[in-house]
Amino acid sequence: MNVFMTGGTGFVGKTLTGELTRRGHTVTILTRKMKPGQALPEEASFLEGIPTARGAWQEKASEHDVFINLAGTSIFSRWTDEVKKELRDSRILITRNLVEALQGRRGKETHFFSTSAVGYYGFHDDDEELTEESPPGTDFLATLAADWEAEARRAEAFGVRVVLCRFGIVLGREGGMLGEIVPLFRFYLGSPLGSGRQWFSWIHERDLAGVFLFLMDHPDVRGPVNCTAPEPVRNREMTETLGRVLRVPTFMPSVPGFVLRLIKGEFGSVILEGQRVLPRKLQAAGFTFRFPQLRGALQDLVG
Repeated sequence: MNVFMTGGTGFVGKTLTGELTRRGHTVTILTRKMKPGQALPEEASFLEGIPTARGAWQEKASEHDVFINLAGTSIFSRWTDEVKKELRDSRILITRNLVEALQGRRGKETHFFSTSAVGYYGFHDDDEELTEESPPGTDFLATLAADWEAEARRAEAFGVRVVLCRFGIVLGREGGMLGEIVPLFRFYLGSPLGSGRQWFSWIHERDLAGVFLFLMDHPDVRGPVNCTAPEPVRNREMTETLGRVLRVPTFMPSVPGFVLRLIKGEFGSVILEGQRVLPRKLQAAGFTFRFPQLRGALQDLVG
């Protein structure tokens, strides 16, 4: 298939592009500006365009069979009003412009995979298991995710198949959460956050790429799909497991909640809570995880 991708230069996008081209698909990556020396697999190419604005790129995009929307400003920062607006605009406007491009696909088989996040469910301090049928939360991230998904679902009016990929924390070699915390662990500064009891729903980057390939082959799967490993863990277990894999002690006391809130503001409260998300729809459809358990995933990535 011909695949059009936003956010393709991030660490998730790079992994997915490699997997797609190895399977024989061609990939066009939307980028604001092409940089000299940017390497791509043979079956992939760049298209210049500003995803938050309408432009000629939309007409080119409409020539593709599959749309994968990975774009969005990272949430891992202190949330000022300005940052919140950027978080929202980078998701809503890009998705809106992609849906506009999809109007040109009326009457043609088209698949739209739009990123969302497990933040959709809000944050829980209990052991409740959250599936695709669970209701949305009411905090900022949950509201943002719900609005983001609603924007994507507008494409269904054109006969487009829409899949809402609710990502957990993506564990990868070249970025994301591990890129932030592994250096701290190597300096013996790894420790639980707050109570350490909050749930941590995660997925290995290769499994995430596998999810997209699987969903491309299973057109009967639509709507929300939890893209998380089947065995979420608590924050304390994650800390201890990473320490064992890196062969470093994790004797530091837990980082107090008030310290995180002081440093990270509203986002600090997000770190102190979590959700126990399960990939029921993927499991029911027969998807097999390469890395269902955290220890195996971390051994592959940083061991």
